[in-house]
Parts: sequence; structure tokens; C-alpha cells
Amino acid sequence: MRHHAPVVASAVVAALGFGGSLRAEEPAMGKDLAATIALQGMPCDKVVSATRNGDSDYTATCKDGSRYHVFVDS
Repeated sequence: MRHHAPVVASAVVAALGFGGSLRAEEPAMGKDLAATIALQGMPCDKVVSATRNGDSDYTATCKDGSRYHVFVDS
């Protein structure tokens, strides 16, 4: 079962400058998205893929199959 939940991130996350898809050389982005999702009380032990949809708009897929729509609030 997949869960879709919107998550609003803080300005700290906005300062990290996410862009494009999550690549092997960018493990910090996945960790930051996972931490942001966890701070909102949602389960996500590891982000396996992330896509930037727009300026402040990301889709993160977790290891367990959960997908989250993350909006960065600056």
C-alpha cells in the first residue's frame, strides 16, 4: 500500500538547493528529504529516489514504497 502525503519543509531545507533526480553522488539530498518527512511524523527510513517537480516542489519515494510530495516553504 502506498501512502501519499504532502509535507511542508522549512527554510533550512530550501537552502540546500535540491535539483533534478536523486543520484548516487547526492546521498545527502535523500537523507535531508527523509529527515524532513520523519519530522512531519511520516514513516520513511530511506529515500531511494527524488524528483524535483518545480522551484519548491519535490516527489520523494521511500524504501518501503511510500511516496511523498514535499513543498519547500522559504
